[in-house]
Amino acid sequence: MRLATLNDGTPDGRLVVVSPDANSCAAAPVKTLQEALERWDELLPQLRAIADFPDPLDMAQVTAPLPRAWQWLDGSVYASHGALMDKVIGVDKPPVDWPLMYQGVSSKFYGPTEDVVMADEALGIDFEGEFGVLTTRVPMGTTAQDAGAHIALVVQINDWSLRTLAGPEMKTGFGWVQAKPPCSMAPFAVTPDELGDGWEDFQPNMHLRVHWNGEQFGDAHGKAMGYGFDKLVAHAARTRELVAGTVIGSGTVSNENYREVGSSCIAERRGIEIVDEGAPRTEFMRFGDSVRMEARTTDGRTPFGAIEQRVVSL
Repeated sequence: MRLATLNDGTPDGRLVVVSPDANSCAAAPVKTLQEALERWDELLPQLRAIADFPDPLDMAQVTAPLPRAWQWLDGSVYASHGALMDKVIGVDKPPVDWPLMYQGVSSKFYGPTEDVVMADEALGIDFEGEFGVLTTRVPMGTTAQDAGAHIALVVQINDWSLRTLAGPEMKTGFGWVQAKPPCSMAPFAVTPDELGDGWEDFQPNMHLRVHWNGEQFGDAHGKAMGYGFDKLVAHAARTRELVAGTVIGSGTVSNENYREVGSSCIAERRGIEIVDEGAPRTEFMRFGDSVRMEARTTDGRTPFGAIEQRVVSL
């Protein structure tokens, strides 16, 4: 099952169930995805039972599946990306046996085709292709063994970053604020069973293809996570309850052979250039640049639809 949210002039939009061919939709039994997640066990059978899709799906009206959320927590679980970024930024983090995670802005998620407003090109505008999950309520202390049952939906995310600000903020040891503007989501939130073999061990078993200004930039595979989403949910819930509608991200999708498959963000490409050539050659994004991200399963399906956006000036 795939869900989408349509812009109806309200902050949280109107929830619809999407037809298998993504050409039409049907109204959900509740107005918003947030309400559906809060009543997930009750509403899931009703959502699944919808088989008639009377309304055309106007993609121009599709917003982020969850236009705003109570909480956005982003991990960094692709070791190849983390190690390279630490080297480039000059951060010497002690080794830990738990997933890295930070809390970002959740009051807005850009829709899949919405222009992304940035204040200044000099801030190092960068995209970051990720996967994410939306949870039901997760009790404090939930173990990894039980956490997977609280994953309601899987999503595809572009976690926008401002690289000029990221290094200095990280080095303070007090976390990111200015370096992390709102993220974007692909059109469809998908139940794990809908992904078939594209979801294994609570990890996305699919490629994330990224195009920058029409040219392919990366095609990394999602199933290289050091920790699956079950462990990310459990980590986040160790000392606090997670409200229904919590969004948890994987961090930038990356593979050890990034020189061959490409990258899901510009900073990683620049990091490779620094290691290989002594200095970066690739510039960050400019106003008017576009980025497209689309996850693909082994049988060629694109379950989340595509994020395709343009960066514009404030």
